[in-house]
Amino acid sequence: MNEIKFINALTQEEIDIRTSVFVDEQKFEEEFDSVDKTALHALLYVDGKAAGCARIFKDDERNAYHIGRVAILKEYRKMHLGSEIMNAMLKKAKKLGGEAAMVSAQCRVQPFYESLGFEASGDIYFEEYCPHIHMEKKL
Repeated sequence: MNEIKFINALTQEEIDIRTSVFVDEQKFEEEFDSVDKTALHALLYVDGKAAGCARIFKDDERNAYHIGRVAILKEYRKMHLGSEIMNAMLKKAKKLGGEAAMVSAQCRVQPFYESLGFEASGDIYFEEYCPHIHMEKKL
């Protein structure tokens, strides 16, 4: 049985997941930032074990929410957990009164976000040499 918990702080479980996925696998160096101190964090548990995470925070200029740092541990991939945690994040953004959700998507996973109803806009940009695209979904 899967469970998603929302937490107001960065936990060691989330640090471990993000380090494994973004630092060890994808070689990002600047994974943790000041947003972690104010974002709402989500942990996805499979059979009581932390398997994935994400964070959400309000956009300063719009009635919208940024969803990011979506990560699923390698051994839990291909189980549709990314969709599960993203749907929970979208539901949370709507419950918080958001009119839209935004992601800074790695271009290689753009089709995943499109499958959830996100639309790409703007030019491709790079974060630590990795191509990204801005994507939004109306809630």
